[in-house]
Amino acid sequence: MKADLRPTAESPRKLEISPMVLDDIPAVLAIEALSFQSTWPANAFVNELRDNKLAYYFVGRLDGRIVAYGGIWVILEDSHVTTIAVHPDVRGQRLGEELLVHLLDEAIERSASWITLEVRESNDVAQKLYRKYGFTVVSTRRGYYSDNNESALVMWAGNLRGTLYANRLAALKAALR
Repeated sequence: MKADLRPTAESPRKLEISPMVLDDIPAVLAIEALSFQSTWPANAFVNELRDNKLAYYFVGRLDGRIVAYGGIWVILEDSHVTTIAVHPDVRGQRLGEELLVHLLDEAIERSASWITLEVRESNDVAQKLYRKYGFTVVSTRRGYYSDNNESALVMWAGNLRGTLYANRLAALKAALR
């Protein structure tokens, strides 16, 4: 018998999102290892949290357990999603979408006008989510991923502070609730 991990209407599960702190790194690294073939080392996260004043990283918790994380850089009007991942045990529950919305809100709050990211050409699920939030493919980085030489699609969403995007984001947030 397979357990249904999706929340029911009687028991909605909302991701509790908070800034990542150094003590979160072991849990983040565990998700990283389960999510990516080529992983960031612990010191990369430490450097991002301690030294990079342009970096904003977050963890998502369910019942107190870290199940997701993500980060962005914001440089003037430009923002960049550096990483986003959800523990395999809870994928398919729209938690990655909740985290992406949080990253978008953070970018907008910090006055970013556009946002970019790289995604594997083979990651159709992520690409579909990003397109839903207004990202379009602007270029390809051939051989970007060192583990298998896979290319990355560079995706971009612009005019984040405009009325049209604000309306789109509000409608998507309402549907997510």
